Formats: sequence, structure tokens, C-alpha cells
Amino acid sequence: MPLNHLAGQQSPYLLQHADNPVDWYPWGPEAFHQAHRQDKPILLSIGYSTCHWCHVMAHESFENQDIASIINEHFIAIKVDREERPDLDQIYMRATTALTGQGGWPLTVFLTAEGKPFYGGTYFPPLAKWGSPGLVDLLKTIAGAWKNERAQILSSSEEITQLLRETVQKDTVSSVLLDHSVLDTAYGQISGQFDRQYGGFGSAPKFPMGHYLSFLLRYYKRKNDPKALKMVEAALTAMAQGGIYDHLGGGFHRYSTDARWRIPHFEKMLYDQALLVRAYLECYQATGKSEYARVAKETLDYVLRDMQQPQGGFYCAQDADSLAVGSAHQSEGAFYIWSQQEVSQLLTEKEAQIFNYAFGIEPEGNAAFDPHGEFVGKNILYAAYSIEEVAAHFEISTTQAQEVLSKAKVKLLEHRHRRPQPHLDDKILTDWNGLMLGTLALGGAILHEPRYTAAAKKAADFILTHLKSKGRLLHRWRQEQADILATLEDYAFFINGLLDLYETDFEPQYLAQAQTLAEDMIRLFEDQDRGGFFLTACDAPQLIIRPKDIYDGAIPSGNSVGAYTLVRLHVLTLEDRWILAAEGIFKVFAASIEKTPSAFSFVLCALDFYLGPSLSIVLEGQRDDSALVQMSRVVYKHFIPNKSAVLRLSPLPLTAHVCRGTSCQKPTRDMAELENQLLS
Repeated sequence: MPLNHLAGQQSPYLLQHADNPVDWYPWGPEAFHQAHRQDKPILLSIGYSTCHWCHVMAHESFENQDIASIINEHFIAIKVDREERPDLDQIYMRATTALTGQGGWPLTVFLTAEGKPFYGGTYFPPLAKWGSPGLVDLLKTIAGAWKNERAQILSSSEEITQLLRETVQKDTVSSVLLDHSVLDTAYGQISGQFDRQYGGFGSAPKFPMGHYLSFLLRYYKRKNDPKALKMVEAALTAMAQGGIYDHLGGGFHRYSTDARWRIPHFEKMLYDQALLVRAYLECYQATGKSEYARVAKETLDYVLRDMQQPQGGFYCAQDADSLAVGSAHQSEGAFYIWSQQEVSQLLTEKEAQIFNYAFGIEPEGNAAFDPHGEFVGKNILYAAYSIEEVAAHFEISTTQAQEVLSKAKVKLLEHRHRRPQPHLDDKILTDWNGLMLGTLALGGAILHEPRYTAAAKKAADFILTHLKSKGRLLHRWRQEQADILATLEDYAFFINGLLDLYETDFEPQYLAQAQTLAEDMIRLFEDQDRGGFFLTACDAPQLIIRPKDIYDGAIPSGNSVGAYTLVRLHVLTLEDRWILAAEGIFKVFAASIEKTPSAFSFVLCALDFYLGPSLSIVLEGQRDDSALVQMSRVVYKHFIPNKSAVLRLSPLPLTAHVCRGTSCQKPTRDMAELENQLLS
């Protein structure tokens, strides 16, 4: 029998805590009523179901009866899934960062009964260690202060809340639009962060930063700067060779704990697959190198195999932790790592020799960085040598080496599927699905894979069927239940995905839906006084602030993608209403963007499109014309980021009209001529 108030929730994260001795409430009126009635502060814990340190804190503290008793006696405890409620996560993450200078998950925040924060942090161990205060002492200290120093706490909560409100209004609306110089500044800042030894940006821990790469590719296209492309290629190659990439099953882990991309945090997020595959696809277009297409294809195949729900939507994530064979305890990466002995038992002697050499497998394990002792005697697969080096070492052809490795991978993958599976967060989010279906649509067009296009359409239709109610988008679906009003990110990401799908498949319903949803986005989220968009709708339940942000973190912000979609819609339709809304975003955030443009890499993709020149491609003819597939392949053969493609129905044979700005070229039906016009 559940011990708290989380039973019946749909969030997998909340359900993980339904049997805790902590008397958790979901976010809602009842929890705040109890805080007022019992005169207690609120302990707010925000995390997600595939979060490793959330699991650690749960096992150490929230499953501990003694600690739970302290929480239950002195606090009203609220659990929030950050993926279900990005609005709450953004507000209280911002508060915690202001208080401590850092954020992360699990997020631990103490609030008044009005929801105003007065203290916060991230992971707290039960007792003080690693320079962090212990949760037990912290709970007792705050309980004592609530009793004896209430006025000071209330004053502090008012100051923090006022600071949060000021951050929403801090940007001065600029009368001057951003220009090309901000792109140059961003490029300089990103270049300064580039790791020239190991690829990628910054040092350990090292994150994939897919939207950095998309910006750099656009800068390369605009400036014809080979250094920009070189950075992109170095990062994509290093990630594809490193342990952050799943060399057996495809797909990318969340981030690398070391600078060399060898030791990943093994969680797999849907949005990482979407953003990274897009970068690999664009780099394939820019270079023609098949290695980038291979990684994109393997990752999309992983998503379709392991992350797609039967009705078409895509699940959120797979956990980093899982049960090791023969163990009752979950550990990081157990599903993915190998002992040399295990590999030798599954492969022939020759296969094992070649596989071990190719993927850096060592008898004592290959994890040079293992602070928690989870990889002792185990190996994390990484491409230690190229296929040419493997072939030379064993004095065989590259074809023979590839055949041996392919067979070995199949054997090991089949065995891995029989291991205890990592936890799957099986909720479906509109925003992340928008990212994924857009990438699949591009993958179908660029890789000539109709099944990717079909999967994108299936996902779009799922959202339109199951995550709309009374004309409104909803945010989350799970087990036949859709709920939670959609945020700006849901609208912006889904609209962008629909536009990707329309421009690769040309079904008019997707363009029509995108325009209708864009009208709703402006009506529900736009700041009519200052420009830009709020995260929450105008009729959403009121919180202590109405968040409004453009920072591009692990995923691009709603304002960034919103600006991008509005520019795309303007180029597609030539309607001024779309570009006016986009200009509102550029103007209200101009000061922040100019100060540190590298923090806004995706809005700079939108700005790059806005500044032009953009390319308009009008295909005139019938959808069932056999030439449409050929023309689409020509359109998506090369990296031309700032383009739009429209099919105008006509009984005439299919004809292409290519315009750059207001200058149009001669209509053509010839594929070679079309390619020349696109590249001229």
C-alpha cells in the first residue's frame, strides 16, 4: 500500500517515490493547503526518473525511515518531475543558482507556504561529506530557523522572489536589431572553448552541445570558414569514436565524465539523439563523408527500435543505472560494459582478438576514470583504432576486418538484450517529440530512407491525435492519459518539427497545422508589452513568476526555437505577422545575446536565417509526380540551411522555381540545372 500521496500519478519519477516513507505530495493545491494549515515550510525535490544522483539521494535519504520522520515532522514534502513541469524547474533552478552559484538535479529547495524560495541546493548526502552539508543537519537547522527566526526567513524569501521577478524584466528592449557582428563574436567565444586535443568544448565533464555544432555549420556556410567546419568534424568524430557513443546499439549517452569522451554518464535522452543526429546529418551534407551518415543512421535505428511507442510517440529516456547480472544492486552502466572474459566466451578466438583490439578491451578493464569503483575489471567500448589500423594490425583487408567486427557486434548485442534492461521513462512529451520527428523527417530526406519519414509522420499524427484537447496542445501523455497544459517549448519544438516534415514530405496538412499552432503560440505566450515569449501560457495556473528565458542549455530554449520557426514561416508564406513576432524576440533579448552570444547558439541559428540571404524553392506540380522524389533528393543533397521548400499544386509537369531573396532564376525541370541553381 502506498505510504504517501504519489500513487495514481502518471510521472514515472513520482511513482518511483510512491513507496517512500517520506509523505510526498505532488505539486498542487492540497500540498500548499497543508503547509498553511500545519504552519510548515515546504521541502521541494525536483528530479527525473533516469537521474543517477536522484536515485542516490532517494536510496540514501528518502528511503531512510529516520530521515523521513524528520521531514514528515517539520516539512510538507513535494515531489516534481522536471520533465513534466519545466516551468517549476526553471523557476526554482534559477532561485537555487542565484543562492548558491550552481544548479543541477536532484534540486532541493525550501519554500514558504506561498511557494517562495528561501534556501536551495542540489544533492545533499545524509551526513556531511565532500564539502557538502548533510541533509539531516540541514533539515534540523531549517526547522529550527522556521520556529525561531521566521521573520528573517520570510524576508529572505521575499528578496529572492523579487530578484526572480526582476530577472524576467531585466532585458531592455532594443530599437536596433542584432546584426552579423554578433555571429562573429559568438564564433570567437565558441572557438575559445574548443578542445583542440580531444574535440568538443570545454573540459570534463564534457557535453555534446548539438546546437553549438549546428551554429558552427551555419557560420561555416556563411563565411566559408574552414576552421568552423574543422571544429564540427573534430567534435563529431571524437564523440562517434568515444565511449559516449553506443558502438553496439547506436545512440549517444548523456555526457562524458572525462575530456577524452571515453567514460560516459550512461543515461540516454531522446533530445540528445534528436539534436546530435541533426548535426551529423548537416555535417554529412556539408562534407559528403559517409561516416557521419552511418552514425546518424545507427542512432535513428536505435530510436526506432528502443524508444518508439507502438502508436508512434517517442519515450523520454533510458536510465544510466541497471542491475548487473547476478547482482541485486543497480550500478552505473552495468547494461553496457564488458569484461574481456565475457567477450571471449561469446566470440570465436579470432573475432575476440580483432574486437578487443578495435574497441580497446583490456584484461583488467579500460576505465581510466572510475571515482565510484563501478567499472573495476570492466571495459567501456570505444574505437581505439580505425578500421584501416585494425586491418593492418591483423594483416587482413578492411572488408574482412569490417565483416568480423559486424558479426561480433551482432553477437554481443543479442547477448546484451538478455541482460537486465535499464529503466525506461515511458512518458511522451510534445516538445521532445517535436525535436525527434523533425530530425527523422530530415533523416528520411537526406539518407533516402522512407521509413524515417514514415516514423516522423506517425509521431506527428500521434501528437495531433492524442496530445490535443479542445484545440489546445498538452505536454505529457502516458498510459492513454494526456495532461498538463503545453509550454512554449511544446509549441515551438512541435511547430518546427511539423515544418521539417512538410518540407520533406509536402503533405499540406502539416503546414496548415504548423500555422494554426503558431497563431496559438503568439496568442498564448507572447509578451504583448515587451516582445518575446513566456514559458507558460497566459491562462496557466499562476506561479510566483511567469518565466521568460532564451538561454540555450541542454536543449534550445522555447524563444530560440520560436524565433527560428517564425522566420521559417515568414519565408514559407511571406506573411509579415511571423517576422514581426520573431523581431520581438531578437529585440527584447538583444542585450543579453550581445553580452554573451555563445550562450544563445540556437537563437543565432534563427538570426542567421533572418539576416539572410535565404533560398526559396517552389516546386510546382503534383505530389504523386515521380519526379518529386528526385527533386527532393537534389534539394537535400547539399547543406543549405536557410532555405524553404514548398509544393504548389498544379496539373503541369513538376517544375522547380528557385529564388534567392527577391531574385529568381529560370524555372527548370532538369535535375542538374536545379542543383546548379541551388549552389550558385
